[in-house]
Amino acid sequence: MKTYMAKDSNVEHSWYVVDASGQTLGRLASNVATVLRGKHKPTFTPHVDTGDFVVVINTDKVVMTGKKLEQKLYRKHTGYIGNLKETPYSKLMETRSDFVVYEAIRRMLPKNSLGSKTISKLKVYKGSEHSHAAQKPQQLKFN
Repeated sequence: MKTYMAKDSNVEHSWYVVDASGQTLGRLASNVATVLRGKHKPTFTPHVDTGDFVVVINTDKVVMTGKKLEQKLYRKHTGYIGNLKETPYSKLMETRSDFVVYEAIRRMLPKNSLGSKTISKLKVYKGSEHSHAAQKPQQLKFN
């Protein structure tokens, strides 16, 4: 029996909508990263983009467990000496909750050219409206 290897020309990409309200940030991010990567399909091939498109809505209603909202910091360095910028997640969740979810998912994908191609299939929105109704996305629920 030969091992199946997917090719870019043979892969079909589906569209899914994920409602993030009431879900834990880390579990949501790992599940969405699995779908983006294509690991949920039996035709998964590590070196080919076999994943699907994912639209995440209601990111402002994502839950963080424990004291992460107060204690966890988003760190960014500008490249200049002494310019480490730190922002608490409580402030980020108020202003840019879509960015928090996007970064959590992006950091769970591979750090190579395939990861860059994969993250482009992710669409994140703060509210419940999105502009991808023409693609007829299916509702995707995680346990």
